[in-house]
Amino acid sequence: MSETDATEDRLLTDCTDCLAPAEAFAAVGNETRLAILEALWQSPDRPVTFSELRRRVGMRDSAQFNYHLGQLTGQFVRKTDSGYDFRHAGEKVVRAVLSGSFTENPTVEPFAVPGDCADCGGSLSASYRDEHLSVGCVDCERLHAHAPFPPGGLTDRSDEEVAHAFDQRIRHLHCLAADGVCPECGGRMETTLSRETTPLDVAVCSVHRCAQCDHRIRSPVGLSLLDQSDVVGFHTTHGVDLRGRPHWTFQWCVGDRTTVLDDDPWRVRVDVPLDGEELRVTLDERLDVVAVERRRLD
Repeated sequence: MSETDATEDRLLTDCTDCLAPAEAFAAVGNETRLAILEALWQSPDRPVTFSELRRRVGMRDSAQFNYHLGQLTGQFVRKTDSGYDFRHAGEKVVRAVLSGSFTENPTVEPFAVPGDCADCGGSLSASYRDEHLSVGCVDCERLHAHAPFPPGGLTDRSDEEVAHAFDQRIRHLHCLAADGVCPECGGRMETTLSRETTPLDVAVCSVHRCAQCDHRIRSPVGLSLLDQSDVVGFHTTHGVDLRGRPHWTFQWCVGDRTTVLDDDPWRVRVDVPLDGEELRVTLDERLDVVAVERRRLD
């Protein structure tokens, strides 16, 4: 049995009213049940009464509607004295549909984004494929950023707005993961360092893994320093707002300023140069800062 299967079995054993994954997908894999969830989502006020919900779905057969609603109740929908409302799983299904994860497969022509290549100084562009957005160098093809981005995030946004949304999504999701909270299920996220960095072009990367749902995020080590107090203060003294520029425009953030000092236990150093000075930040395998040194560059 794999580690994922064992985790899944443990969760199902501990939960007395949970559905197995196959049963959960079967429950929402029906046009009427998805219509019920969407009608509940679009309702201006919740809970929604049985009759109002049936009217919104447009189903005349009360018994048939009651059957489908019953298949959702308990796991995706909860019944109250005032009517029906979402449970967390039901909201996740609707959000997945709205984000386009289940219904769209868009293609986007590559477009220019701010910043210069950390290696050759060339221009950067963003591309979108298989629900992932990537930022890379036009000349040497060095990868600066690569992560999932829901298709719905492209809707009604200009290229500049897409790039900004992608940057903000990366910052917040990785910050949450580094703080030990899974951005997918809310479970416990564990952080380690690894030399297996594909597709990132770095010597070592951080790996955040959820012990509950096995969701994993890989990122350059420098990404964890975007909100670190010493790094923020260092840039502030030089008049630089770390929130005002995309994370891929900072060379130390995309990996080429990271040095492995030891791997048993892990110790890595990220060098942050700026205006004739350099901040050297040493981290352990959990991305906890263990030393900070500020020095002048010759």
